[in-house]
Amino acid sequence: DVIKDEIRKMRDLTDKPFGVNIAQAFVRDPSIADFVVDQGIKFVTTSAGSPTKYTEPLKAAGLTVFHVVPTLRGALKAVEAGVDGLIVEGGEGGGFKNPRPVASMVLLPLVRSKVDVPIVAAGGMVDGATMAAAFALGAEGVQMGTRMVSSAESPVHANWKQAIVDAAETDTVFLNQHTSPALRALRTARTDALEFDHESNAMALFGKAMDLYFGGDMEAAIALGGQVAGRIDEIRPVADIIRTTAEECLDTLSKLADRYLADQPLSTT
Repeated sequence: DVIKDEIRKMRDLTDKPFGVNIAQAFVRDPSIADFVVDQGIKFVTTSAGSPTKYTEPLKAAGLTVFHVVPTLRGALKAVEAGVDGLIVEGGEGGGFKNPRPVASMVLLPLVRSKVDVPIVAAGGMVDGATMAAAFALGAEGVQMGTRMVSSAESPVHANWKQAIVDAAETDTVFLNQHTSPALRALRTARTDALEFDHESNAMALFGKAMDLYFGGDMEAAIALGGQVAGRIDEIRPVADIIRTTAEECLDTLSKLADRYLADQPLSTT
């Protein structure tokens, strides 16, 4: 009901298109897909489960469906299921992961070489430079997680945002490497204790997420976050993040062209 209420609020706030993520492993109400259709949502990303579950019925209802994939195998399976596009997520990203993580630098061009559908790059995306890099590796767009969690409008507690701002690039840990789902989280006393504990399942010891997310107790649960936390040094409004990311991306691409192509002779073919 909370998710449905949030979708209704978003619908009331704007007449512009917006998307919804359905994280299949955490769906408690199977009617969520029908609700999304009834609300007139036109774009859905699915994750944490098989792409075959929701793709066909959502597409039949006229929605565009992208599926989150952490490997080439997952990408091929999603394309076979009929998705319209992929969210290709590198292992440096925060949140729930494949136990065998692959960095975006490797994963993006690999998937691009094997599929023809549009790709949105996730994992390590934080600004215009990383957006330009993702485009060079074959993506058509980027998805930011940790950067947006630490935005001014993000509803999570200020302590979590500040922990992201204060983190170095080495201040994340990769947990559950021998089970699934694995997860990347910010370094805290709780995650430090779990980092080399290969006997325990971190999900079983996740803690009280709401006390962390909205109560601000950083030891109440595992605080998810990506390695780009080390590149985030302030809490900024979402509009500013999006604007500067787009501007920096174009500036980066322009400077690369000036640096490497300015003195090259024009092709006559």
